[in-house]
Amino acid sequence: MKLPRKTSMQDEDEATSGAESETPRPQAMTPEKAAKSKPQQRKSGKRGYLDGQMLIAMPSMGDDRFARSVIYVCAHSTEGAMGIVVNQPAAHISFADLLVQLEVVPAAELIKLPRRAGGVKVLKGGPVDTQRGFVLHSSDFFIENSTLPIDEGICLTATLDILKAIARGEGPQSAILALGYAGWAPGQLENEIQHNGWLHCTADAELIFGQDTGGKYEQALRKIGIALGMLSSEAGHA
Repeated sequence: MKLPRKTSMQDEDEATSGAESETPRPQAMTPEKAAKSKPQQRKSGKRGYLDGQMLIAMPSMGDDRFARSVIYVCAHSTEGAMGIVVNQPAAHISFADLLVQLEVVPAAELIKLPRRAGGVKVLKGGPVDTQRGFVLHSSDFFIENSTLPIDEGICLTATLDILKAIARGEGPQSAILALGYAGWAPGQLENEIQHNGWLHCTADAELIFGQDTGGKYEQALRKIGIALGMLSSEAGHA
């Protein structure tokens, strides 16, 4: 879904993620490439791809945009990787405000929104395509030819139809709305991990959809047995 330009979210550079470099990489993985590569990834999942897992930024992360970030990897293959940052709130933007700006719900009817809709967090999903919205959600909701199944009951949808369903109380049980995404060119994510940019751990619903956005970084570290105060710049793997 394309977001209106009048949102208070400031545009950021449309560059790929980079622990080593912030130079834009036009061949980075995009949501469209992710959808096309998914069948291949599922067949190749035993070769070490990280789709469906969480990336945890190391202190050595050289890109300030990803400091202390936790990213859900939506796709990872020989064509690159793309993911959604799940622990960076979008300042001064609420889900209800976006529903009005996108003309999904008239302002006068916001009071009628179901309680579940009020709990949808709006996050800064990454520095690429920040004027696009991506809904990461539980797999109890699916739109044919629009929803990308990822792993362990998690899906990604980027059309207005899912927002309309949430506003009607017919959407997924759990969801977050991300503005933008993080993308990596072929081999770039692997290089960043080798250069102490990222740790990784298994994903769970609380890490993705939990209301304590600010606590997700420490929560992710605890999953791999690391206390924040003891974290060094040396990388390790879950």
